[in-house]
Amino acid sequence: MDAIQVGLGERSYPIYIASHTLNRLGSICLEHKLGRKAAVVTNPTIGAHYLQPVEESLVSAGFSVCRIEIPDGEIYKNSETLNFIYDKLIDGGLDRGSFIVALGGGVIGDMAGYAAATYLRGIPFVQVPTTLLAQVDSSVGGKTGINHPLGKNLIGAFYQPKLVLMDLTVLDTLSDRQYISGLAEMAKYGIVLDAQFFHFMEANADKLLHRDKACLQQATKTACLLKASVVERDEREGGLRAVLNYGHTIGHAVETLTDYRQFLHGEAVAIGMAQAAQISEEMGFSSPECTKSICCLLAALQLPTNLPPFKTDQYLAAIFHDKKMKDGGLSFVFNKDIGNFAIDKVKDVSRLLKVCGVGD
Repeated sequence: MDAIQVGLGERSYPIYIASHTLNRLGSICLEHKLGRKAAVVTNPTIGAHYLQPVEESLVSAGFSVCRIEIPDGEIYKNSETLNFIYDKLIDGGLDRGSFIVALGGGVIGDMAGYAAATYLRGIPFVQVPTTLLAQVDSSVGGKTGINHPLGKNLIGAFYQPKLVLMDLTVLDTLSDRQYISGLAEMAKYGIVLDAQFFHFMEANADKLLHRDKACLQQATKTACLLKASVVERDEREGGLRAVLNYGHTIGHAVETLTDYRQFLHGEAVAIGMAQAAQISEEMGFSSPECTKSICCLLAALQLPTNLPPFKTDQYLAAIFHDKKMKDGGLSFVFNKDIGNFAIDKVKDVSRLLKVCGVGD
């Protein structure tokens, strides 16, 4: 089992990466001295596969377990579902000595984490991500929250888990589309943080697509190490951590404009990264060859890159509600060739959209 430590002082925690690890969850929670009552938050799709082994592992370690199932999908990442989780936590008698297990993808992790951050002013939680996207991105770093009709993740908190347990075996039950969506976030780290990792993904795109376990474990570990290194230096996104938003400004706008129904998060981010690469080239941060390499990698990973045909004012409205807007400007992440980045405030967002071919 690979173990990575996210070093945040008293909020530090480990990330465990291996195969066939769900049955060890209970013993690991015991090692971390978590309370005797746990609420497992999941959805019916994930629960059908993995709720039983997770419950059995916790019960065999002496924990009592409360089940909380919420609907599957980004459209349910809202205040109504959050209140349902609160209701179940109260009905289940969870107190400040209890903890929450987030068993699922990014939606589950974000919502269960935010519930943990706010229930009784904060109780511990554990991330057990079951999608590749959640394993390499959303389960690490402590971002929790819900969506608002006007924008993605506008309501939330920074709240670190006590531990993250990644079982690569669970990825076998993901659809190809869900799995490939996670490869987008993985590619992001190579584009803006590590050229060597980018070239590793180029050379191993076929292995990654076919879920080669050795290749996948190496890639997942590298992605988590890269994210952990950023989070350790900037836990609350005061500066450096904004680099992890590469491709997300336009990606989030795509999700908002399509009502979270047309694209998975990783697909929308891939579209955003393809546009960010073009913008970076136009603004002089990167070369045409690097833009081509980025788009070729995304295509090799079978990810979409074409921007949906909404009008300029629609994209502007979605972007202006983005969390990255501050003092009338947008903090935009540019790739500096491959493996490096720049973050700059953009006043004229319509100029960026024009580079992407968006018209009135």
